[in-house]
Amino acid sequence: MKKIEAIIKPFKLDEVKEALTELGVQGMTVTEVKGFGRQKGHKEVYRGAEYVVEFVPKVKVEVVVGDALAPRVVDTIVRTAKTGTIGDGKIFVTTIGEAIRIRTGETGEGSL
Repeated sequence: MKKIEAIIKPFKLDEVKEALTELGVQGMTVTEVKGFGRQKGHKEVYRGAEYVVEFVPKVKVEVVVGDALAPRVVDTIVRTAKTGTIGDGKIFVTTIGEAIRIRTGETGEGSL
């Protein structure tokens, strides 16, 4: 099993969610996050005063899928979240040793 964490632009969330649902992903966790990468934030002007936004708002989408589905999930996120501009985000893929469904006690891929 693989855990795929994608940090994406907030306005791309619905598109990514729909594409993953069509792919067969049955569940996901979405968290509003803030951070910065190479762009190191940006400057904005509010009521004539300039200030620096150091942490840019993003959305983190987390899914756990079987090994066979993982490459397709990553490709789908890249395709749907890409805008071609700085700050499109990152995807992290990690191996999950075990998963357990609390309600039934199922383990492994059956728990997903």
